Amino acid sequence: AVHGISIEEVHFHEVGAIDSIIDITGAAICFSALNVGAVYVSEVELGSGFVKCDHGKLPVPAPATAEIIKGIPVRTGGVDFEATTPTGAAILSTLGTEFGIVPHIKIDKTGYGIGHKDHPSIPNLLRVYLGEISEKQAPGHKALLIESNIDDMNPEFYDHISERLFKAGASDVYCSQIIMKKGRPGVVLNVIAGQGLEEIVKEIIFTESTTLGIRTFDFRKDTLAREFGKLVTEYGEVTVKRSFYKGKEVSVKPEYEECRKIAIERNIPVKEVYNNIMSLLTQNKK
Repeated sequence: AVHGISIEEVHFHEVGAIDSIIDITGAAICFSALNVGAVYVSEVELGSGFVKCDHGKLPVPAPATAEIIKGIPVRTGGVDFEATTPTGAAILSTLGTEFGIVPHIKIDKTGYGIGHKDHPSIPNLLRVYLGEISEKQAPGHKALLIESNIDDMNPEFYDHISERLFKAGASDVYCSQIIMKKGRPGVVLNVIAGQGLEEIVKEIIFTESTTLGIRTFDFRKDTLAREFGKLVTEYGEVTVKRSFYKGKEVSVKPEYEECRKIAIERNIPVKEVYNNIMSLLTQNKK
């Protein structure tokens, strides 16, 4: 998007360097090993001033960073150098599930990353907490409902649009059937997203669909606390999702995609895999 050329023609400079590859690979390995249920990202400090790269002297944020960080709450001017690189922006935008709102958590572990550049009054640190959502915290948070009416689009496009919206950070995407003016059947495309994702969601809807307008509503979203764990089954280890209300478990179920993968590999019905695992979960409760 920055260069205006196809992916095949793009030549990597800094992002193809060893340190960038190590950063991305390390973040991916860490995320996979921790098996966390959500990643909350505070406002991202971009910095200020200019940065030297293979393209010359560029303003902060660099064009690639500005493109990648689109739709995520940011701030600038906290330091007089580049505080967020394209690599860092890519990691945050890919792994982050909620942006701008950091919940109350019970901290289990803390990790620090220290930058090379020094600032006289502000430490150049990245701090990451590993913990659980506090039970005393109200279960709700502010969210956005973004919707649009569509009556003239190829229905095959909805799958592609939904996939892009989920990749952009939407927590849910769904369609509702409606009857529009003059008796025309139509669809309401509904998107639920966290605060700060409004612009990227609107861009996807306007560029990918045939809608002419979008409605945006602020609302309160109440969700159950969730935990992810592993369960040893006859099929091997399977990820299990547990949901809690005021500290009490109210539901538990296996990860569907893993059940589906097992069913395909063993050529058996997915409902057989799912039901067998649910039966094991029920037995373990007794």
